[in-house]
Amino acid sequence: MSETVSTPPSVPPRWFIRTAWVVHRGLYAITGGRFGLARPRPGKYGMLRLHTVGRTTAAPRVAILAYYEDGQDLVLMAMNGWADAHPAWWLNLRAHPDASVDLPDGSMRVRAREAQGLERERLLAGWEPYSDGPSITEYEQLRTRRVPMIVLEPTAG
Repeated sequence: MSETVSTPPSVPPRWFIRTAWVVHRGLYAITGGRFGLARPRPGKYGMLRLHTVGRTTAAPRVAILAYYEDGQDLVLMAMNGWADAHPAWWLNLRAHPDASVDLPDGSMRVRAREAQGLERERLLAGWEPYSDGPSITEYEQLRTRRVPMIVLEPTAG
């Protein structure tokens, strides 16, 4: 009787992930925003620009992030290239949850919150259609802490 042994998924080295995001932000800037943002579609997550306030500096901060839509809400994974540390944008949102996002068809104000319990599990599973290869859960197991699922709820103003 043979036993199937599952090997953990591999992720690119940290330097590669950081370089890819620098290039992505650069292309967005060079093209004046014509490249770099996208709505989610079957099999492909969307890309948005998140504007936050620095938790210690109160300076404006911007990050380009993957997302998908859950009704009117936008769902983000607070991962840091699968590193254990939380990303700065999530730490900023915890301190100042009111933010704004740029989407391909315009901007909107949002308020961030972390999904908990069954909602978190449902939103985590919602990433699976956008992952080709190992499941998001398998990638999450590479970390010593759970990946926060962040919900950006549209607000007025």
